[in-house]
Amino acid sequence: MTAKKNSRNGIRRLLWMVPILGAFWLVLSGHFEPLLLTLGAISAAVVCGMAWRGEFYLHRDVTLRFVLRLPGFLLWLAWQVFVSALGVVRKVWSPRLRLRPIVDEVPAQGLPELAQVVYANAITQTPGTLTLDVDDDRILVHSLDAAGIDELQNGAMLRQIRRLGGRR
Repeated sequence: MTAKKNSRNGIRRLLWMVPILGAFWLVLSGHFEPLLLTLGAISAAVVCGMAWRGEFYLHRDVTLRFVLRLPGFLLWLAWQVFVSALGVVRKVWSPRLRLRPIVDEVPAQGLPELAQVVYANAITQTPGTLTLDVDDDRILVHSLDAAGIDELQNGAMLRQIRRLGGRR
Protein backbone atom coordinates (compact mmCIF):
# COMPACT_ATOMS: atom_id res chain seq x y z
CA MET A 1 0.00 0.00 0.00
CA THR A 2 1.44 3.36 -0.93
CA ALA A 3 1.99 6.13 1.58
CA LYS A 4 -0.48 8.37 -0.25
CA LYS A 5 -3.25 5.76 -0.11
CA ASN A 6 -2.45 5.01 3.55
CA SER A 7 -2.66 8.73 4.35
CA ARG A 8 -6.00 8.99 2.53
CA ASN A 9 -7.39 6.05 4.50
CA GLY A 10 -6.13 7.66 7.71
CA ILE A 11 -7.89 10.92 6.90
CA ARG A 12 -11.08 9.00 6.12
CA ARG A 13 -10.86 7.24 9.49
CA LEU A 14 -10.24 10.53 11.25
CA LEU A 15 -13.24 12.15 9.55
CA TRP A 16 -15.46 9.30 10.79
CA MET A 17 -14.45 10.22 14.31
CA VAL A 18 -16.05 13.69 14.11
CA PRO A 19 -19.73 12.59 13.88
CA ILE A 20 -19.16 9.72 16.30
CA LEU A 21 -17.59 12.05 18.88
CA GLY A 22 -20.31 14.63 18.24
CA ALA A 23 -23.06 12.08 18.82
CA PHE A 24 -21.27 10.78 21.91
CA TRP A 25 -21.00 14.31 23.29
CA LEU A 26 -24.70 14.99 22.61
CA VAL A 27 -25.77 11.78 24.32
CA LEU A 28 -23.67 12.53 27.38
CA SER A 29 -24.52 16.22 27.67
CA GLY A 30 -28.14 16.37 26.51
CA HIS A 31 -27.73 20.12 25.89
CA PHE A 32 -28.70 21.84 22.66
CA GLU A 33 -27.92 25.48 23.47
CA PRO A 34 -25.74 27.23 20.85
CA LEU A 35 -22.88 27.94 23.26
CA LEU A 36 -22.73 24.34 24.49
CA LEU A 37 -23.03 22.95 20.94
CA THR A 38 -20.12 25.18 19.92
CA LEU A 39 -18.03 24.04 22.88
CA GLY A 40 -18.88 20.41 22.05
CA ALA A 41 -17.78 20.91 18.44
CA ILE A 42 -14.55 22.51 19.63
CA SER A 43 -13.87 19.63 22.03
CA ALA A 44 -14.53 17.08 19.24
CA ALA A 45 -12.12 19.00 17.00
CA VAL A 46 -9.47 19.04 19.74
CA VAL A 47 -9.81 15.27 20.25
CA CYS A 48 -9.55 14.68 16.50
CA GLY A 49 -6.47 16.92 16.40
CA MET A 50 -4.91 14.93 19.21
CA ALA A 51 -5.74 11.68 17.41
CA TRP A 52 -4.16 13.07 14.25
CA ARG A 53 -1.03 14.17 16.05
CA GLY A 54 -0.71 10.87 17.93
CA GLU A 55 -1.53 8.90 14.76
CA PHE A 56 -4.24 7.05 16.68
CA TYR A 57 -6.38 7.03 13.54
CA LEU A 58 -3.88 4.69 11.85
CA HIS A 59 -4.51 1.84 14.29
CA ARG A 60 -6.41 -0.86 12.46
CA ASP A 61 -7.11 -2.48 15.83
CA VAL A 62 -9.69 0.20 16.68
CA THR A 63 -12.73 -1.44 15.14
CA LEU A 64 -16.42 -0.94 15.68
CA ARG A 65 -16.44 -4.24 17.60
CA PHE A 66 -13.70 -2.90 19.89
CA VAL A 67 -15.53 0.38 20.53
CA LEU A 68 -18.88 -1.33 21.20
CA ARG A 69 -17.38 -3.85 23.62
CA LEU A 70 -15.26 -1.28 25.47
CA PRO A 71 -18.00 -0.15 27.94
CA GLY A 72 -18.64 -3.74 29.04
CA PHE A 73 -14.92 -4.30 29.52
CA LEU A 74 -14.63 -1.08 31.53
CA LEU A 75 -17.46 -2.20 33.82
CA TRP A 76 -15.76 -5.56 34.30
CA LEU A 77 -12.45 -3.77 35.00
CA ALA A 78 -14.11 -1.42 37.51
CA TRP A 79 -15.39 -4.46 39.42
CA GLN A 80 -11.91 -6.03 39.35
CA VAL A 81 -10.38 -2.79 40.65
CA PHE A 82 -12.93 -2.72 43.49
CA VAL A 83 -12.34 -6.36 44.46
CA SER A 84 -8.54 -5.95 44.24
CA ALA A 85 -8.66 -2.76 46.30
CA LEU A 86 -10.51 -4.61 49.05
CA GLY A 87 -7.90 -7.36 48.95
CA VAL A 88 -5.03 -4.87 49.16
CA VAL A 89 -6.69 -3.05 52.07
CA ARG A 90 -7.17 -6.36 53.88
CA LYS A 91 -3.50 -7.28 53.36
CA VAL A 92 -2.12 -3.91 54.35
CA TRP A 93 -4.31 -3.48 57.44
CA SER A 94 -3.75 -7.02 58.63
CA PRO A 95 -1.95 -7.24 62.00
CA ARG A 96 0.49 -9.68 60.39
CA LEU A 97 1.71 -7.97 57.25
CA ARG A 98 2.32 -10.81 54.80
CA LEU A 99 3.39 -8.95 51.71
CA ARG A 100 5.85 -10.91 49.62
CA PRO A 101 6.45 -8.84 46.48
CA ILE A 102 7.08 -10.83 43.34
CA VAL A 103 7.98 -10.05 39.75
CA ASP A 104 6.91 -12.56 37.10
CA GLU A 105 5.71 -12.82 33.53
CA VAL A 106 2.13 -13.25 32.37
CA PRO A 107 1.29 -14.45 28.87
CA ALA A 108 0.16 -12.04 26.15
CA GLN A 109 0.56 -14.16 23.01
CA GLY A 110 -1.35 -13.26 19.90
CA LEU A 111 -2.47 -9.80 21.01
CA PRO A 112 -2.29 -6.86 18.63
CA GLU A 113 -0.50 -3.74 19.82
CA LEU A 114 -3.62 -1.92 21.03
CA ALA A 115 -4.85 -4.97 22.96
CA GLN A 116 -1.42 -5.28 24.61
CA VAL A 117 -1.60 -1.64 25.68
CA VAL A 118 -5.11 -2.10 27.10
CA TYR A 119 -4.02 -5.30 28.87
CA ALA A 120 -0.90 -3.71 30.39
CA ASN A 121 -2.87 -0.67 31.56
CA ALA A 122 -5.65 -2.83 33.00
CA ILE A 123 -3.03 -4.73 35.02
CA THR A 124 -1.60 -1.47 36.32
CA GLN A 125 -5.06 -0.10 37.18
CA THR A 126 -5.77 -3.14 39.34
CA PRO A 127 -4.49 -2.42 42.88
CA GLY A 128 -1.61 -4.61 43.98
CA THR A 129 -0.18 -5.13 40.48
CA LEU A 130 2.01 -3.01 38.22
CA THR A 131 3.11 -3.57 34.63
CA LEU A 132 6.87 -3.20 34.32
CA ASP A 133 7.54 -4.23 30.70
CA VAL A 134 5.62 -5.34 27.62
CA ASP A 135 6.96 -7.64 24.90
CA ASP A 136 5.24 -9.34 21.99
CA ASP A 137 4.32 -12.48 23.90
CA ARG A 138 4.56 -11.55 27.59
CA ILE A 139 4.05 -8.80 30.15
CA LEU A 140 6.37 -8.41 33.13
CA VAL A 141 4.32 -7.68 36.26
CA HIS A 142 5.15 -6.71 39.84
CA SER A 143 2.64 -7.88 42.44
CA LEU A 144 2.36 -7.52 46.20
CA ASP A 145 2.17 -11.29 46.48
CA ALA A 146 2.08 -14.43 44.36
CA ALA A 147 -1.74 -14.50 44.40
CA GLY A 148 -1.85 -11.44 42.11
CA ILE A 149 0.42 -13.13 39.57
CA ASP A 150 -1.51 -16.40 39.86
CA GLU A 151 -4.76 -14.60 39.13
CA LEU A 152 -3.27 -13.02 36.01
CA GLN A 153 -1.76 -16.32 34.86
CA ASN A 154 -5.20 -17.88 35.38
CA GLY A 155 -6.14 -15.81 32.32
CA ALA A 156 -9.46 -14.17 33.23
CA MET A 157 -8.22 -10.71 32.30
CA LEU A 158 -6.59 -12.01 29.12
CA ARG A 159 -9.89 -13.62 28.10
CA GLN A 160 -11.65 -10.29 28.63
CA ILE A 161 -9.04 -8.56 26.46
CA ARG A 162 -9.47 -11.17 23.72
CA ARG A 163 -13.26 -10.78 23.94
CA LEU A 164 -12.78 -7.03 23.57
CA GLY A 165 -11.37 -7.65 20.12
CA GLY A 166 -7.76 -8.46 20.72
CA ARG A 167 -7.52 -11.65 18.66
CA ARG A 168 -4.92 -11.66 15.97
